[in-house]
Amino acid sequence: MNEDVTLANNMNALLCLPIPMLAAQLGELLTQKQLRVTTAESCTGGQIATALCAAGDTPAFFGCGFVSFTDEAKSTLLQVKRETLARWTAVSEQTASEMVQGACAVSHEPVGIAVTGYAGPDGGEDGTPAGTVWFAWALPGQAPITALRHFAGDCESVIEQSVKYAIATLITLLNR
Repeated sequence: MNEDVTLANNMNALLCLPIPMLAAQLGELLTQKQLRVTTAESCTGGQIATALCAAGDTPAFFGCGFVSFTDEAKSTLLQVKRETLARWTAVSEQTASEMVQGACAVSHEPVGIAVTGYAGPDGGEDGTPAGTVWFAWALPGQAPITALRHFAGDCESVIEQSVKYAIATLITLLNR
């Protein structure tokens, strides 16, 4: 079996786990690798940070997280360029990438997760539908890794799917 198929199978298995198990697994992996993570969340409203805080020995792998719902907060707290927000909007690959880079720079943590999207019930003024979510992950010595997902369901369901996807993908990336 090639590496891509193995990673896809692992990712599918991870997405079946409940969020507390994912958070615990991520915490153990980060601790083993002597790394700490920071979070930059918009549409998930701090739910990734909440999950990490509920895992055992949290201070060993998680120092701080940011919730930045408005463009102003993204710019002020996470160093997202106003030009990026004006040109690409808050729900874009460019913004997610700058969010994770800013969170890592401000927190001095080498690993980061960023999430920005429209959980619902409404989408964006530009016509972007609810359920559209951009993700970015930072790993030591690498450019940010980004992904776009379109989730179905109500607001709570989109948030839960986003939290699972963000954590499961970081576990997969750290295991490469």
